[in-house]
Amino acid sequence: MTDERLPQLRASDADRERVAEILRDALAEGRLDMAEFDERFDATYRARTYGELERITADLPAGAPAPAPPSLRKEPAAGGATGAVTAWSERIRPDVRGSTSGVGILGGFERKGRWTIGRRFTAVCCMGGGELDLREANFAAPEVEISVWALMGGVNVVVPPGVEVETRGLGIMGGFDSQEDGTPGEPGAPRVIVTGVAVMGGVGVERKLPKEERLRLKAERREERRRLRDERRGRRELE
Repeated sequence: MTDERLPQLRASDADRERVAEILRDALAEGRLDMAEFDERFDATYRARTYGELERITADLPAGAPAPAPPSLRKEPAAGGATGAVTAWSERIRPDVRGSTSGVGILGGFERKGRWTIGRRFTAVCCMGGGELDLREANFAAPEVEISVWALMGGVNVVVPPGVEVETRGLGIMGGFDSQEDGTPGEPGAPRVIVTGVAVMGGVGVERKLPKEERLRLKAERREERRRLRDERRGRRELE
């Protein structure tokens, strides 16, 4: 992994928290006013890459450089050795065959929650639909291929942050869309390839945080704003 790619890599929640702490310190020191803080704080939790986070704090004393990706951070290993650590290793399970197919004919199918997607997954929909939610899923291989065959129906694929996506499908009087193509994945994360044909139907790929994570971040931002408002109110009363 070269340094040139670091700004394009996906940032983690821990990286966003690091930037949020820099912004809190800058507000307390008077480097940012409240309006600037709110704007940058919101941008921090919308940021998807290291480059976006680095720009938010580029003019602040502790704002550079951007942190190294998790897989490039060296942690002590057993016996004092140093090695790369990645959370994705626990979710790639080559010892498990996983689910390999889903069919929706005049109806639908759904795969979500804790499940394992196989190395090859085939989705067939005819006047029906399906949803493949990979946010909490395990992967039977570092690279999985999802083949979709949709006639007057559709399939939606949801991937978590960090997963690389490539779409190779064909839409005929329909759509085969992904806004996530070309976005580099995190080191050690699986790669998802979506292929197939959609006739008078649609196939889409979107990236979302798990629901629990979205709620947690929303609650933290709400609590942080409340705390800052209380601190500002207290300073005004003292004046």
